[in-house]
Amino acid sequence: MRFYLATTNHNKLREFREILGDVEPIDIDVEENGSSFEENALIKARAACRLTGEPAVADDSGLCVDALGGEPGIYSARYSEVGDRKAKILRELQGEVKRSAKFVSAIAAVFPDGEEFTARGEVRGEITDKPYGDNGFGYDPIFYMPEFGKTMAELTPELKNAASHRGKAIQAMLKQLKARGVPQ
Repeated sequence: MRFYLATTNHNKLREFREILGDVEPIDIDVEENGSSFEENALIKARAACRLTGEPAVADDSGLCVDALGGEPGIYSARYSEVGDRKAKILRELQGEVKRSAKFVSAIAAVFPDGEEFTARGEVRGEITDKPYGDNGFGYDPIFYMPEFGKTMAELTPELKNAASHRGKAIQAMLKQLKARGVPQ
């Protein structure tokens, strides 16, 4: 089944295509005023489904840093100026010993008949002292994954897609689609 993916983020589109294959991007700009990753994903997917009349998916994801009370969380994409987000996190954590964090991805699937659901993926890790790696995007270069001994930006695309928060959320979404008998 083909889905429209509600995103303006070309990196997310690439990751979705690497995992799912047949997704068609739809560039919509909606106000993400939900109070959770799931609510924001649903807002975007509903808008895309209304606009196209076809099944739509959307992802809302972000970094939650324990020492910052879970920030930036749902505000990850707008936490600071585009080029300054990683630097801002690193500044805020200067001298902090507790650097644990998690990446969260919530994916919403919405169908023209009104059916909808969300799937969530999370990975735990730590915030590094500086960026490492050239793969990935966003906060990937400062998110260290102890089980691999690397930041998310140092992983190969295949390993990242299998182990990341978004990869896990997409796999959970696929399981829900299969359980509902939706062709894939």
